[in-house]
Amino acid sequence: MRVLPGEPALSNPREAAPLPDSKSELPPVIKRAEVVASALVGLLVISIVAVLYVAKAFFLPVVGAFVVGTMLSPAAALLERYRIPRAVSAVLIVSAVGAGAALMVSLISSPLMQWTTRLPELGSQLRDKLHVFDRPLALWQELQNMLGGSGTLSAAPFQMPKFDWVQPTLEFLSPTFTEFLLFFATLILFIASWPDLRRALIMTFGDRAARLRTLRILNEIEGHLGGYLLTVTMINLGVGTATGMICAGTGMPKPAGLGALAATLNFFPIIGPVAMFAILVVVGVIASSTLGAGLIAPLAFVGVAFLEGHFVTPTIIGRRLELNALAVFMALAFWTWLWGPMGGFLSSPLLIVALILKEHLMPEDRPHLPPG
Repeated sequence: MRVLPGEPALSNPREAAPLPDSKSELPPVIKRAEVVASALVGLLVISIVAVLYVAKAFFLPVVGAFVVGTMLSPAAALLERYRIPRAVSAVLIVSAVGAGAALMVSLISSPLMQWTTRLPELGSQLRDKLHVFDRPLALWQELQNMLGGSGTLSAAPFQMPKFDWVQPTLEFLSPTFTEFLLFFATLILFIASWPDLRRALIMTFGDRAARLRTLRILNEIEGHLGGYLLTVTMINLGVGTATGMICAGTGMPKPAGLGALAATLNFFPIIGPVAMFAILVVVGVIASSTLGAGLIAPLAFVGVAFLEGHFVTPTIIGRRLELNALAVFMALAFWTWLWGPMGGFLSSPLLIVALILKEHLMPEDRPHLPPG
C-alpha cells in the first residue's frame, strides 16, 4: 500500500475500513425484563383464579352482592328522592327482590318435586315413546354390518339412563344457608353504604384527573349494570310468559312452572335456552300422545328464543351494551366452571365491568378505514 508523505503508516490495512452498523442488522430481541414481567403477570392471574376457586364460599356471595348491589343502586337513589332513607331503601329493595325470587322458586319447585318423585314412571313412559327409533337404529346397525363396521350401536331397544345424577345435581345447584346469609347481609350493607364507598374510592386519588376518571368509570358501571338488569329482567319475564302460554296452548303440564323455568334459565346466555329446549322436549314427549305433538312446544320455544336473541334484545339494549357472542360464551364457561350456576349468572355483568375498565384504563386509538 502506498503511503503519502505526511500520513502515518498503518500497521494493519483492515483498521482503515469503517465498521458496519451492527444494530440495524440484528433481529429484535425480547428483553429479559419483559419476559420476567409477563411471567409475573401470568403467575398473578393463576394465583387469583386459584384463590377464587378455593375460597368460593366467601368470594362468590361477596362478589355477587357487589354486582347485584351496583345493579340495584339506581333504584335506591330513586327512593332517596322521595325522602326515604338509604338504609330503609336497601331493606325494601332486597325484600322485593327476595320475594320475586321466592315466587319464581315456588313456581319451579312444585312441578319439579312432583316429577322427581315419579322419575321411574316417567322414564318408562319416555322409553315407550322412543320405541319409534328402534327400527332406524336397527337399520343403521345392518348398514354398518354390510359395510364391515364394528357396529357400535346395538339393535336393542332404547334404554333409559339411571337417575343417580338427581341428588348430586340438586346439591350442586343449591347454595348453603351460610352463603345465602352472607349474600343478603352484604347486599343490604352495600346498597346502604354505596354513596360513602363511592366517595371514599374517588377521594383515594390525589390527582384531579384521576378522580374524574374514577367518577366516570363508576357512573358508567352503575348505569350500564342497572340498565342491563332492568332490561334483561323484563325481556326474560316476557320470554317466560310466552313460554307459559305456548305450554298451556299445547296441553303441557304445569305451564306456569315451565314459564318460570324459562324466564330463570334465560338469565344464563346461550346455555339457558338450550337447556330449556331439552326440558321441553322431554316433557312434551312424555305428556303428549304422539312424538310429533310433543315437539310442537319445543319448536315454538325455539322461535321465541330466536326472536328474543336476534331482534328484541339487540334492539332494546342497543349497540352500547351489545357483547361479542364468543366473549359472552367464554365468560359464561369460565365463571360457571369457577363458581357454578351463580357464576354463570354473574358472567355477563362481570364482562361488562371488564370492558368498561379496559375502555377507560387502556384506551385504543382506532384507525379509520380508508373509503372503499
